[in-house]
Amino acid sequence: MPRTAAAKPRWHRRKSARPEEILTAALEVFADRGFAATKLEDVARRAGVTKGTIYLYFENKEALFKALVRETIVPVIAQGEAIAQAFTGSARDLFEKLIRDYWRLVGETSLASIPRLMIAEAGNFPELARFYYEEVVTRGHRLMSGVLERGIKAGEFRRVNLAVATKLAMSPLMHAVVARKAFAACMPEGFDVASYLDTHIDLYLHGISKS
Repeated sequence: MPRTAAAKPRWHRRKSARPEEILTAALEVFADRGFAATKLEDVARRAGVTKGTIYLYFENKEALFKALVRETIVPVIAQGEAIAQAFTGSARDLFEKLIRDYWRLVGETSLASIPRLMIAEAGNFPELARFYYEEVVTRGHRLMSGVLERGIKAGEFRRVNLAVATKLAMSPLMHAVVARKAFAACMPEGFDVASYLDTHIDLYLHGISKS
């Protein structure tokens, strides 16, 4: 009988595909184990590469996590910025679109594990917390603050403390990210995300409305 060719290791795939595959594996492992417990060996095993291959692209675990954030969460914010810049409708409609888009692109996808991880582990990794705050939180708040300011100038929204109002606009999304994963099974009423988002948008816009 002819000899069957031995299966080639997965890391023999074309070199250009490796960084993306490593980041995909990293997202899965960070979601499963958290940042502190994750080892590069775990990511390499999940990606089907050697640990040495990871070091060809990422200096250490921290660099791998930062690259993951920049390739996943940051583009979502950039997309929101582009939408806001081109949007010709009301600030109310833009607010609702950005809230729903964030949930669609992050909250109900595997990317939700990143903000959950940061909430859980930021205190133990202050340098990563600063990185995430500067690259994600600050940029996201700046985007939302611009929407609120647009509504104030257009006479749709009453004057408010923009810094505080921005945090109050975004905080329910972070609560939903955590509650949906950690506590939904414990809630007798369950966690109806659609109703939650509808109610948040309704209450917030009524609260900030000028009329």
